[in-house]
Amino acid sequence: MKILFTGASSFSGMWFIKALIMAGHEVTPIYSSTYKAYEGIRKQRVDQILKICQPIFEAPFGHKTFLGVITSFSNWDIFCHHAAEVANYKNSDFNPIAALAKNTYNLQEVLQVLKASGCHHVALTGSVFEQNEGAGSENLKAVSPYGLSKSLTSDTFAFYTSTLQMNLGKFIIPNPFGSFEEARFTSYLAKNWLSHQIPSINTPQYVRDNIPISLLAATYVKFVTHFSRLKALELIKYNPSFFAESQAEFTQRFSQAMQTRFAIQCPYELKLQTDFNEPLVRINTDRIDANEFLWNETQFWDELADYYIKIFG
Repeated sequence: MKILFTGASSFSGMWFIKALIMAGHEVTPIYSSTYKAYEGIRKQRVDQILKICQPIFEAPFGHKTFLGVITSFSNWDIFCHHAAEVANYKNSDFNPIAALAKNTYNLQEVLQVLKASGCHHVALTGSVFEQNEGAGSENLKAVSPYGLSKSLTSDTFAFYTSTLQMNLGKFIIPNPFGSFEEARFTSYLAKNWLSHQIPSINTPQYVRDNIPISLLAATYVKFVTHFSRLKALELIKYNPSFFAESQAEFTQRFSQAMQTRFAIQCPYELKLQTDFNEPLVRINTDRIDANEFLWNETQFWDELADYYIKIFG
């Protein structure tokens, strides 16, 4: 397939593109900024992509340069819109309306130009923290303003793809972890252990859906490939799930995997949870059979440990 892909500098975006290319697809990643504008971990991810394909820079979603990419190359089989506004996404003052405007800027014209170029399939990335996604407690309301922005983005895409009679597929991301991630929970644990510190787990009761990024990428390839062959106009969704368990249980799993590879003890302290601002349970619903993808869990843990040793050791 010939795929146009936004959000290539993100953690999951980089892994999705690599998996799509390894599966034999032709992927054109789009970056909104110049190459020099990317720094830190995002630059590292951009450099990984530059090794395997030819991306296009300075083409923000919906802008004239972005529309020019669509028309210049044409004959797209599928448009994968993975980009989303994420700056300060954990903050309570995150502006969901401003994020919606950026996520869907000039959307109607974008879709019209895509359709004119022969593209009838749009794959949108969603989040388990959106309204009415996954399974869990508290009536599946949006978990945060960021989750709300993703819900609004999804509704907007659904409206315009339906109006234009284009196919919309939605791939719902839970909590991925792996190499080239931002400083998140698992990297926090690894950094502490490799510094001979004991990390504290402040929300051990939360039940979340942690998934190895390489396995998530494999499921994304399957979803996109399957979806691109469908002609039905109804919304097609996939909610991949893997380690759906409490954060205490996941921490134990992660500790056991790392201590054999770090060759040190990996202790942690479970705090009495007092913060319940988020739903107690929020997980995805489609359990992944790792064997279907010939995914090697041992290899994943080995490579992840090597990555952490390289950056924290």
